[in-house]
Amino acid sequence: MRLEAHQVRRRFERAADRYDQLAGLQREMAERLIGRLDYIRIQPRQLLDLGCGTGWMTGQLRRRYPKARLLALDFAPAMLRQARRQGSWLKPIHCVCADAQALPLAAQSQDLLISNAMLQWCDPPQRVFEEWLRVLRPGGLLLFASFAVGSLAELEWAWAQVDDRPHVSPFADMHDLGDALLGLGWENPVLDIDRFTLHYASVHELMADLKGLGAANARADRHRGLTGKGRIRALAEAYEARRTPAGLPLSYEVVYGLAWAPQQRQLGGVTQIPLAGLNLAGGHD
Repeated sequence: MRLEAHQVRRRFERAADRYDQLAGLQREMAERLIGRLDYIRIQPRQLLDLGCGTGWMTGQLRRRYPKARLLALDFAPAMLRQARRQGSWLKPIHCVCADAQALPLAAQSQDLLISNAMLQWCDPPQRVFEEWLRVLRPGGLLLFASFAVGSLAELEWAWAQVDDRPHVSPFADMHDLGDALLGLGWENPVLDIDRFTLHYASVHELMADLKGLGAANARADRHRGLTGKGRIRALAEAYEARRTPAGLPLSYEVVYGLAWAPQQRQLGGVTQIPLAGLNLAGGHD
């Protein structure tokens, strides 16, 4: 299912000023993602925070790897203006405005690529994984967290009681992401799932949060007209069937992925082997 990239960008541009006030789940995802680095021996010289948003995770990475050259990349300039505030005049944050599917970076230039809550906005994910593989050095590490299929299930169900139009952006299945990584030659991919449920007092509060996060429907086949008060009222009535003592539930499934760029890779039909991986000590009989 195709997403309209310009719509995604415009919505995140509008969300930048209030994003941090609403992004509690995204911050929890970032903390869990960074926590995985506690168990990995890596000291990157070049580090890319891809889809950095307002830069909260960028700041955490700066403190963890103070000697690394850290790039913060996002396709929304308003987000990058927020991310720059994570730096200082002594240690500025190097910000890049670009598309994750066409990175303006040299091949095999990054030691660590980390991305939080961004992959679900890329269509298709295989193209993104291919580009990420291009910019990672042999043996480089990929870490990502993304919303997966099953996210916003209650909202999708409630809308289905109102009409047959698509109202929720699609999410990838964890197994499809794993197959994509393997198919492109990533080494030792490991994926796992976390499940979260938020609760809201009303549908209006729920929808306001999604809009404030820039997470509105960006499907190319979505309805283009305004959502009238009558249809929102019908949505609210349908959603009431899912109410719990804690409120109206909204579920998220989060997939965490880890994979390594291969030490050897095929480029243009030629296998490239880094010199660091060779024993060049010669001898004579």
